[in-house]
Amino acid sequence: MHDTVFNKQLPLAIGCDHAGYELKETLKKALADAGWQIDDKGTFSKDSVDYPDFAHPVAEMVASGAASVGILICGSAIGVSITANRHKGVRAAVCWNEEVAALSRQHNNANIICLPARFISAEQAQQFVAVFLSTQFEGGRHERRVEKMEC
Repeated sequence: MHDTVFNKQLPLAIGCDHAGYELKETLKKALADAGWQIDDKGTFSKDSVDYPDFAHPVAEMVASGAASVGILICGSAIGVSITANRHKGVRAAVCWNEEVAALSRQHNNANIICLPARFISAEQAQQFVAVFLSTQFEGGRHERRVEKMEC
């Protein structure tokens, strides 16, 4: 994992549904090895579950400032993204390649990366997360746009 632009003094919140369980476990190990304190909001097995039950706690931690950044994983990443984005102050981005991961930070100041477990490999996920965690928000004209996102 690359250097981070997020505060490692705060935990990284992570959560998934059954489709993302194995990928979550792989990412947790890599992130812990990189010095992150992980707050795992579940799920804790491959048994079928409802993704909002795990996306809401991650989003709440990021929105409240209890976590500096979040990772959510489900089959397509769409369900967890929609759920997380209902929380004020959360900008959860579905990322399927490195460029999108970088742009979600540079232009949108995303604070939760959402990964589609059924469409990417563990190696790709680790790279996308590394890019996400190490990319700065550009501010400038993007700041004005991000400020207009809240309802």
